Amino acid sequence: MARGDGAEQFSNASLLHKPGPDEIKLSAKSETRNRLSVCNKLCYAVGGAPYQITGCALGFFLQIYLLDVALLEPFYASIILFAGRAWDAITDPTVGFLVSRSPWTRFGRMMPWIVVSTPFAVLCYCLIWYVPTVDQGKVAWYLIFYCAFQTLQTCFHVPYSALTMFISTDQKERDSATAYRMTVEVLATLIGIAVQGQIVGMANAPCIPNMEDLNSTDLNSTDLQAGLDVNITQPPVTLGHLRNAYMIASGVICSIYILCAVVLFLGVKEQKETCRVRNEPMSFFQGIRMVMGHGPYAKLVMGFLFTSLAFMLLEGNFALFCIYSLGFRNDFQNILLAIMLSATLAIPFWQWFLTKFGKKTAVYIGTTSVVPFVVMVVLVPSNLILTYIVSFAAGVSVAAAYLLPWSMLPDVVDDFKVQNPDSQGHEAIFYSFYVFFTKFASGVSLGVSTLSLDFAGYVTRGCTQPAEVTLTLKILVSAAPIFFIIIGLIIFISYPITEEKRQGNRKLLNEQRENEVDSETDSTELNIIL
Repeated sequence: MARGDGAEQFSNASLLHKPGPDEIKLSAKSETRNRLSVCNKLCYAVGGAPYQITGCALGFFLQIYLLDVALLEPFYASIILFAGRAWDAITDPTVGFLVSRSPWTRFGRMMPWIVVSTPFAVLCYCLIWYVPTVDQGKVAWYLIFYCAFQTLQTCFHVPYSALTMFISTDQKERDSATAYRMTVEVLATLIGIAVQGQIVGMANAPCIPNMEDLNSTDLNSTDLQAGLDVNITQPPVTLGHLRNAYMIASGVICSIYILCAVVLFLGVKEQKETCRVRNEPMSFFQGIRMVMGHGPYAKLVMGFLFTSLAFMLLEGNFALFCIYSLGFRNDFQNILLAIMLSATLAIPFWQWFLTKFGKKTAVYIGTTSVVPFVVMVVLVPSNLILTYIVSFAAGVSVAAAYLLPWSMLPDVVDDFKVQNPDSQGHEAIFYSFYVFFTKFASGVSLGVSTLSLDFAGYVTRGCTQPAEVTLTLKILVSAAPIFFIIIGLIIFISYPITEEKRQGNRKLLNEQRENEVDSETDSTELNIIL
């Protein structure tokens, strides 16, 4: 293999070379430059919060909002959810390509995208949670602003994700920064659920019973009384309060979005690549073919595509499951809060675990640990205390699902660089395609879930649902996620980057960077002499 022989010759040559005092000083300066302070890592981590806060609020609440607040038919809600996510997925590779071709500015290559997209993104996010007065235009309204927000958020998140490769060239520093980032991002989901759930929960509109509910002895008396109150009081006022609560929650989240973007801009300095670009910029399709043709990347993305689909099915339907299958209409937001609180606390554990036992082992242990809990929550009779305990335990696995993909992506990019030393500047494409597949999985899960509920006979704002809806919800939060987790783990069996290979890639890249610095230093000295 030509690439392997070249890497081996390069490594042997570097071993024969004895560094001089100037080279040792230069290497020490390089290590100091690559070392990140705790403040740098925290500021970098805060930049991941907007994506998670808004994504969490949309993931857990948008389906309920469209069905029970905007009062859309399930079929139209499914079109909005799927089309919005599908459009969002399409924009990711496009934005990734445009970012990779962007010129370097005094603020960096990634930062301008983040700064410019922020004000427009928060405006579109607020309009998603506004109910227009014209009923005929509701579907178009939500579709337009949902797609617009997803596009603008892509312009924020793809450059931010690729920024991982430009805050430091040291793998340990990047892994540490990624752990900080995942901790803040899981904390951000916790904030998203707390803000959205608690504000909306205080103005929760009562359900509407039908005649079958009135004759049923199984209907919860609290729900029945709340439903009867709807007919006695003024329903538009109650629904209006709920709509205002969603607007207030969106305003709070948008304020956090802007604050996090400012902290990221002021606290993180993007480092320019030291390696020279030794070839002409590739076209969009050439970059796609090269990136997707890299075996470890394709296996990593496909594995996480299925595991992400599993967790997104769970995320998108768990609130409805708590309300209609478990009967916890007034507690579902607190149950979601328990899941994300557990996930936040578990991030440091998984960072220690992957460092101790390897990232591939962490994937298997972390992903499968959710299985017994989703089985238990479906099979065990409804009990609020038990549901809290099961949800808190399941949050440990959710933490692994958040941390591991972003921790493993830099390893794949490094492996690509080792095998393609003459190809530079593809980091944004790597990250954008991973985001593309995860968003595609989210779109599929939301669209399929809402359509399934429509076919099962979902009743908008009903106090109870038909037995078919209850069964569908159980499948969506238990059987389907387990099936996709199994497929994802089967794919991970052939994932080739072990801890030994990762350390080997790290050594080769460090040698390559030192050689580049030496070459540039020699060239500068020669120009001075001449």
